[in-house]
Amino acid sequence: MDDSTLGELNKLKDKSLKELQAQFELIFGKKTDSPNEVFLQRKIAYWIQERALGGLSRKAKTKIAELIEKYDPVNNKTLRPKITTSGKELKNLPSMRDKRLPIPGTTIRKKYKGKEIEVRVLEKGFEYNGKFYRSLSGITRVVTGSNWNGYDFFDV
Repeated sequence: MDDSTLGELNKLKDKSLKELQAQFELIFGKKTDSPNEVFLQRKIAYWIQERALGGLSRKAKTKIAELIEKYDPVNNKTLRPKITTSGKELKNLPSMRDKRLPIPGTTIRKKYKGKEIEVRVLEKGFEYNGKFYRSLSGITRVVTGSNWNGYDFFDV
């Protein structure tokens, strides 16, 4: 990386939020209301480095797209069953799982009253202390002794 690129990157640290938002708009052609200076600095810094050193290769972009299609944790595409009807595969099915849940096998951790709580996400339910639960709310009832929304309690 040449000195001018490094200088440009170092100047980002001294810019105010308003200056970063203005530079973001200039670079990306759209306004941002993001109040997060670190995010804006990183986004602009990546663009500066990409301009100086070149972006990802076409091969890398293709591989990333394939991995997202196969393992996308947000949309849980790997968990959706393949359903065919009249010889055609249906692609736009609603997910059978709640989108807020992580992929099965994930461990959700929460510290509550000094105690570390670990819940394992299963295909259909949850495991806590070796027992199966159908919902996170059931686990919160056991842990707290009162009714809580499981998603709120575990920050899922």
